[in-house]
Amino acid sequence: MYARSTTVQAHPDLINAGIKHIRDEVMLNLLSMRGCIGLSMLVDRQSRRCIVTSAWDSLDAMAASEAELDPIRNHAAESLGGRPQVDQWEISVVHRDHTSHPGARVRGTWFRVDPSGFEHAVDVYRMAVLPSLAELPGFCSATLLTDQETGLCVSSVTFDDAASIEATRDPVAGIRRAFTRDTGAEILDVGEFELALAHLRVPELV
Repeated sequence: MYARSTTVQAHPDLINAGIKHIRDEVMLNLLSMRGCIGLSMLVDRQSRRCIVTSAWDSLDAMAASEAELDPIRNHAAESLGGRPQVDQWEISVVHRDHTSHPGARVRGTWFRVDPSGFEHAVDVYRMAVLPSLAELPGFCSATLLTDQETGLCVSSVTFDDAASIEATRDPVAGIRRAFTRDTGAEILDVGEFELALAHLRVPELV
């Protein structure tokens, strides 16, 4: 399975309208496309970073959607008052303890590993990081998006609410340090987001 993420640095006054546009128009268009298996939207109002991610059941389906999706994506970015940055990923890991509810929060961690150690890093995430995350209070789900060619990866971990994500900052920092020690990964960025839209139908993949 594969994913395409669109990141927009939004205008603060347009974020709510942008969420509504993506929920009411973009999502309906996307879910009607062959091979699309869902969409999510993350919002950090402080940094103004908004990330819309669509999931696809095959690389061919994701590629075939590009021409039709491009004007939709540009319009969505305009509704948020920014310009789109597009990235494509393989969905390497999905684990869901339970479905999210309104008020859920997501911690995203961007990191890079040497492509020669890519498989090892994914194995460490799957066998060591994921069980540790699943024990944390308020854990909802975790997803690992990867680009094996460049070694760039994103871990997206959903918690039940703002209190849970705040309470897990220190233990997650410890898990992150252990992961970098074991894999040589370089942490590029960490962000915390509202889960503004959650309509992914990606099956368990561990």
